[in-house]
Amino acid sequence: MEKKKERIVGGKDTGGDSALDLTLRPRKLSEYVGQEKIKENISIAIAAARSRGETIEHALLYGAPGLGKTTLAHILAGELGANIRITSGPAIEKGGDLAAILTNLSEGDILFIDEIHRLNKAVEEILYPAMEDYALDIIIGKGPSARTLRIDLPRFTIVGATTKMSLLSAPLRDRFGMTYRLNFYEQKDIEQIIRRSARILDIDIDEDSIREIASRSRRTPRVANRLLKRVRDYCQVKGGGAVRCDSARDAFGMLEVDELGLDWIDRKILEIIVDKFNGGPVGLSTIAAATGEDMATIEDVYEPYLMRLGFLDRSPRGRVVTDIAYGHLGKKRPEQNKMFR
Repeated sequence: MEKKKERIVGGKDTGGDSALDLTLRPRKLSEYVGQEKIKENISIAIAAARSRGETIEHALLYGAPGLGKTTLAHILAGELGANIRITSGPAIEKGGDLAAILTNLSEGDILFIDEIHRLNKAVEEILYPAMEDYALDIIIGKGPSARTLRIDLPRFTIVGATTKMSLLSAPLRDRFGMTYRLNFYEQKDIEQIIRRSARILDIDIDEDSIREIASRSRRTPRVANRLLKRVRDYCQVKGGGAVRCDSARDAFGMLEVDELGLDWIDRKILEIIVDKFNGGPVGLSTIAAATGEDMATIEDVYEPYLMRLGFLDRSPRGRVVTDIAYGHLGKKRPEQNKMFR
């Protein structure tokens, strides 16, 4: 069985560079690059809460992996001078787990729940009164003798983060006073992020190399920082230390990341559809069987970027590789298949 390679351009946090990522993470709203509208709204909410002497409203952040949801939660805590507690939906298995977390919060604390869409229903129902009334309802006993005990909680703020907004239940969504969607970054913003990270990591890098890395970053800060670190490592060993355009391109050649940020598995999906199925249309289950990936991974992880580039279309009969993708792969579409463009 073929061993899977590491996917360097994936937006998901693999945990491998956690300590270094904390160093690169902005700590103030003024240091956070991009997402200007969200920053403006958050700064107003912070100022208003301070002037009233209240805690800030519960906030929900959603968007693709690697866009800065966790970073924004830390910045929010820093700007408010509050402590932040971090957990995730899958980690809160039972109502007792949530009760333990909530009863240990102090006034003004921020509770960050990553992957909040993965909270189970029983835990969600305990969270509702906690978010609305700052109270925790605990059932004591069983059967006819059971009674409910209400524990008052300090006023706190929940910041939820999710990559799948549609999986959040409507009652939970409605309890957030602020909801922000993080968008993909512009090229100039990614370049600024790389410039800042290079300065923190003391990397000697020229502007051409910054542009090369930014163009391959899929408009995602986490991917940009990951690529910067890998290029730095390559140049340190193979290029004398300084990051220059030629050595950066050599590094990307070794990493198998092309000028649009496609990696080996992106190209594999496109090439299988082109070479084995004449460019499509082909069903998702067939692509999954041919690539050895499960359908959910293809649909949620690989397809969105290929579709954003215009390389892949969804038709009623299945997935179709576009003329733009044929050009990128250096291939020519078969004449008999042009009707499916």
